[in-house]
Amino acid sequence: MYRNRLTQKLKEALKAVIPIMAVVILLSFTVTPMPGGVLLAFLFGGGMLTVGMMLFSLGAELAMAPMGERIGAKVTKTRKLWLVLGLGLLLGFMITISEPDLQVLAQQVPSIPNMALILSVAAGVGLFLVGAMLRMLFGVPLRYMLTALYAAVFVLAFFAPKSFLAVAFDAGGVTTGPMTVPFIMAFGLGVSAIRSDKHAYTDSFGLVALCSIGPILAVLALSLIYSPQGADYSAFTAPEIESSVDLGRLFLQALPRHLGEMALALLPIMVFFLIFQFVSLKLEKDTLLKIGVGVAYTYAGLVIFLTGVNVGFMPTGAFLGKALAGLDYKWILVPIGALLGYFIVRAEPSVYVLMKQVEELTEGSIGGRSLQLSLSAGVAVSIALAMIRVLTGISVLWFVLPGYALALGLSFFVPKIFTAIAFDAGGVASGPMTTTFVLPLAVGACIAVGGDIVTDAFGVVSMVAMTPIITIQILGLIYKLRGKTEVAEAEADMYTDIGEYEIVEL
Repeated sequence: MYRNRLTQKLKEALKAVIPIMAVVILLSFTVTPMPGGVLLAFLFGGGMLTVGMMLFSLGAELAMAPMGERIGAKVTKTRKLWLVLGLGLLLGFMITISEPDLQVLAQQVPSIPNMALILSVAAGVGLFLVGAMLRMLFGVPLRYMLTALYAAVFVLAFFAPKSFLAVAFDAGGVTTGPMTVPFIMAFGLGVSAIRSDKHAYTDSFGLVALCSIGPILAVLALSLIYSPQGADYSAFTAPEIESSVDLGRLFLQALPRHLGEMALALLPIMVFFLIFQFVSLKLEKDTLLKIGVGVAYTYAGLVIFLTGVNVGFMPTGAFLGKALAGLDYKWILVPIGALLGYFIVRAEPSVYVLMKQVEELTEGSIGGRSLQLSLSAGVAVSIALAMIRVLTGISVLWFVLPGYALALGLSFFVPKIFTAIAFDAGGVASGPMTTTFVLPLAVGACIAVGGDIVTDAFGVVSMVAMTPIITIQILGLIYKLRGKTEVAEAEADMYTDIGEYEIVEL
């Protein structure tokens, strides 16, 4: 039944993974010779990455999207505002607290208790998901909310300790991972479906963008409360692999941990969905069976994917960073970082979820290929800038402050749907591939040049989340100037007068 879909997903995964593997292999045979064990782990991890992406993308299509849409639509149809907002808060909190990347972030901040950080970030995501739902229901323009919220972020940033600026901005990226993004985006579709105007679906974008701001504010606020001093981070080290037995042992040791992590990540969503099924949804057995199969694919895909990238890609990234920054011509780290960034974003699982939703909701007016090229260009620029930071020690604020100012300025000139897609894409682009390959690359390079890991290497996730916002909005500006898209015209009409919205009566 699913053979044809699996074949299609396999082709998509191979197109995403092969380029980045080819670049790394080329580097290993030229400027950065690798130990045989590290290269073998990378190749094996690449195979697991391909299989994991294939299974995850099919599972997200079969299970995560239908579950999120049905829950969102059913909750909104109750016309009870307190119920809509309360469940939105609970949903955002539960999904975030089980996001594996958040657990990793908490361990990197020793001055703040792990649970305090996790609960605060989860509460931030829950509150901002509520704000995003209110925006959809009442038609509040996204650009005004983003401008006000990012202004608050940068005001807090000037008072926060310098050592926590990078981790605070990184927090916005790690909490919108492969578990959170598909479900939240589908949930937004379900909520927006209750609106009766024909452009309601385009307003479903922006949830990920708003949910990415909550963690930044939470970490900045906590850094003021706890007054952290001397916070340190653990560096990545490449494992010693002397034989195929050592290689197999590494992957087998990591597998149970990811089996448990993904089970805990899926459990809140499944409990949430089953409660709705028994209380309200009452879906037929065939639909439930299809969703169950999709959940199994999602679980297996994420376990295989995360095992592959954590064991195979993390040590490779750290080794490449040290080797490139240790060369006499260490400036080569900048163009190679850009090349790696161009291809690495294509292997992010949630990118395909976003591309599919954009193509469907805009009826092809915004093509998936043009969106992917814009994402790749943005991430290429971000990794290049991150490598410049590593080599020079420039503060992350000198990049994110003008970067977000430019992004917010563009939002007043481009079609509004491009702004929503762009800010969502920032959260989508900064997924597990960034944290397990690009971040170790930056840390390895920082160690080689003798820099400060806290201030110079960390922050790369925030850079990856920022630049796609600019490049996708530039794409929207090009579409508008060429008059190529009906979406631009429809969006202009829709936002001309906010009173033209037919607001949901709650």
